[in-house]
Amino acid sequence: MAEETIFSKIIRREIPSDIVYQDDLVTAFRDISPQAPIHILIVPNVLIPTVNDVKTEHEVALGRMMTAAAKIAEQEGIAEDGYRLIMNCNRHAGQEVYHIHMHLVGGRHLGPLLLK
Repeated sequence: MAEETIFSKIIRREIPSDIVYQDDLVTAFRDISPQAPIHILIVPNVLIPTVNDVKTEHEVALGRMMTAAAKIAEQEGIAEDGYRLIMNCNRHAGQEVYHIHMHLVGGRHLGPLLLK
């Protein structure tokens, strides 16, 4: 079984976070070290450590991450100008918290790359 992460505590609202969206499958909250004017993390409510650990039963939650991203981009006012969705897998890609998460970033021209 995967170890609990700080994201698990945010999902359960045990630690403070600026949650912008939450439903039965996903939670989205503002990144504490934003790399752009809008930087929101979207996580499944179930703990999946890395993309390598995704199973068929996770497909609905992962699809919800995408539809939540579109909804959040609209509510944040960045849907029309554009935004970037980024997922990192394991340490060489820069994954720091082992609970899969998608970065939604925007609010300015992002250039060819954004996150390390």
